[in-house]
Amino acid sequence: MANGLLPLRAQPEGLPWPTESWPTGELDERVDRAALDALLDRAFSTPEPDDLERTHSVVIVQGGRLVAARDAHDAAPDSAFHSWSMAKSVTQALVGILVRDGRVDVQQPIPVKEWAADDPRRRITVDQMLRMVDGLRFREAEHLGGGSVRYWPAEESDVIPMLFGEGKGDVAGFASTLPKVAEPEERWNYNSGGSNLLARLVTDVVSDGASDPALRERAMRDFMQRELFGPLGMRTASPTFDTAGNFVGSSHCHASSRDFARFGYLYLRDGIWEDRRILPEGWVDYTRTPGERSEGLYGAHFWTIPGSLGLFCCHGMGGQRVLLSPKLDLVIVRQGRTAPHKVHNVERYCKQLVDAFRPTAS
Repeated sequence: MANGLLPLRAQPEGLPWPTESWPTGELDERVDRAALDALLDRAFSTPEPDDLERTHSVVIVQGGRLVAARDAHDAAPDSAFHSWSMAKSVTQALVGILVRDGRVDVQQPIPVKEWAADDPRRRITVDQMLRMVDGLRFREAEHLGGGSVRYWPAEESDVIPMLFGEGKGDVAGFASTLPKVAEPEERWNYNSGGSNLLARLVTDVVSDGASDPALRERAMRDFMQRELFGPLGMRTASPTFDTAGNFVGSSHCHASSRDFARFGYLYLRDGIWEDRRILPEGWVDYTRTPGERSEGLYGAHFWTIPGSLGLFCCHGMGGQRVLLSPKLDLVIVRQGRTAPHKVHNVERYCKQLVDAFRPTAS
């Protein structure tokens, strides 16, 4: 493709969409079955493997069919687990739906009520916040190149007070206090606060600017169910709201692995579900276009992985992952609980899962 992105495939003719249940299928003969079985056995072994620790669930979809799935002994297929930062990608989809309907323009500045008219932060656009080149300070994780991440000490963190301290009742209000430390587009910096400002923007639009927290939450829940969770059949999806009535769009949306596979499959199918365009045309390409400032590792609220498979993915703390490969027509979901200093093992594990589906010649 002219933009360097691998093409996204259409739904196979005659194959049911997984709205009600996932169609199942056998593994392709080119898949390394022995390697895949060994990887699944190890992740769910007793005692838990020291490198991965707890894995709740692994779900693998290829060509629109569920071809492998494993759940922990005390979990079920519909068990919902914490998304952590995979919620950012849900927030991105909600913004995209408003873009589809002409209710948000990503090239316009994001309206933040706490910023005065002459505040230089008023120039930050929705697009820049989605791509995390907004220039705001946020001390959560700093990209150091080569895929490594440094976490700020607790006493210097912005994410801890936002989610668990003085900001937890109004996460977007807390994020509005973040100072500008660079010009927009000057640097890439992972910013959960920006995600909560984006989630509040969606709530403002769908609630017609309501101030009552209960009305805001009800309008947002209805919107999420009507426009995203309902059409995809994500019956376990459960977003968390703060006391100001805003979706905690940086971090809090529980769902099962099979439902997160549905969410990923929406992107693998270019934002189309059944006969309906959920995301606007071009939105998935926007999502998966690597940013220069992120050293090619981040698009628009999705991570991007350089290589021949066109991988892009949702990430969450503890090793939550939804990996998407256009070339292999593959969705891999892993949910679990892995300590931050061991999460690189989850990256390696997911790469091994992908490699089991990669034909030798590719």
